Amino acid sequence: MSFTDDSAIFTQTLDIGGDGLRVAIKDCLDIAGFPTGCGSAAFDGAAPAKANAAVVDAVLRAGCRIVGKANMHELAYGVTGINAHTGTPRNPRFPERIVGGSSSGSAAAVAAGLVDFAIGTDTGGSIRLPAGCCGVFGFKPTFGAISREGATPASSSLDCIGPFARDMAMIERAMAAMCPGFAPAIAPARVTLGRVRTGADGDVDAAVDAVMARSGVAVVSVELPSLALAHKAGITVIAAEMAPLFAHLVGTGLLGADVDARLAAASRVSADQVAEAEGVRARFIAEIDAALATVDALVLPTLPTVPIRVADAADAAAALRLSELVRPFNLSGHPALSLPTLTADGLPAGVQIVGRRNADAALCAIGRVLEAAL
Repeated sequence: MSFTDDSAIFTQTLDIGGDGLRVAIKDCLDIAGFPTGCGSAAFDGAAPAKANAAVVDAVLRAGCRIVGKANMHELAYGVTGINAHTGTPRNPRFPERIVGGSSSGSAAAVAAGLVDFAIGTDTGGSIRLPAGCCGVFGFKPTFGAISREGATPASSSLDCIGPFARDMAMIERAMAAMCPGFAPAIAPARVTLGRVRTGADGDVDAAVDAVMARSGVAVVSVELPSLALAHKAGITVIAAEMAPLFAHLVGTGLLGADVDARLAAASRVSADQVAEAEGVRARFIAEIDAALATVDALVLPTLPTVPIRVADAADAAAALRLSELVRPFNLSGHPALSLPTLTADGLPAGVQIVGRRNADAALCAIGRVLEAAL
């Protein structure tokens, strides 16, 4: 399989379910009768799953048709989507740019029009980041809103299951199928957003501000003093949670070089580092909740820069920077939605809005308000 390839969007094509919406399922979610590959040679000999993941059962009950298992960054532990083992999906709209990860195939399948919506997972931005790269909508619900039963990794204090789509109407239809009790909310007559200033590049900031200006919503400035610390803390927590599950694979030759190195480093995270990260988590949650007491949602870029080129994907620092504005909201557990827009140069940029915990439908309604301004 070629290194960057349209055929690498799916690891397996399927035809399961009803006659409803066409759906792709990230290959770290179990589908009964098929192995769960997780984008890794370490899972090549995995036995077929005995049962569906809870979210797979949910979309089947809703009459959806599952058309494929979507490719991914290995073990869902990377942000570029580059995968030398299963192939790297091409970014359909911006082929010189990375597709983003870890839910690479899910984002590409939606951007290419192969499905109505796709299901991904988001532990450190893995839905919103590839949505931003590919110019589609991506939603990370409140932590715990959608059951992770049947997902790999089996346990996480960060990971959320959520949808990709080409518009907000489909995001909400997907959520209604995936999430028990979800129903679209009435869009508010007046919206006030808290604009979080970040270290994003000027062209990206300008693209976000242009959407705000076109939308006509009220915008006020808010501060999240622990935003940068929350990014670092999120990296610490994901490492501490991944190491017990997968560090035994380090040095076996079954992992890509990037994930092998990441897991080796993860195994050296100390209990004191985790405790410090948890302290940041508590402070950051309090900061977000205080800000959301005064506005309807927060707004900031999805990515701090335009997606890096495929040719530059080995630049670890540049890749890591891409997650600095999405990863903090995995740490906090708040719902976050990425809406696609473009810079003045026509390159992908995302508008990220963050809402109150357990107010997912209300956040999607604000997404509908902004959609016409994208």
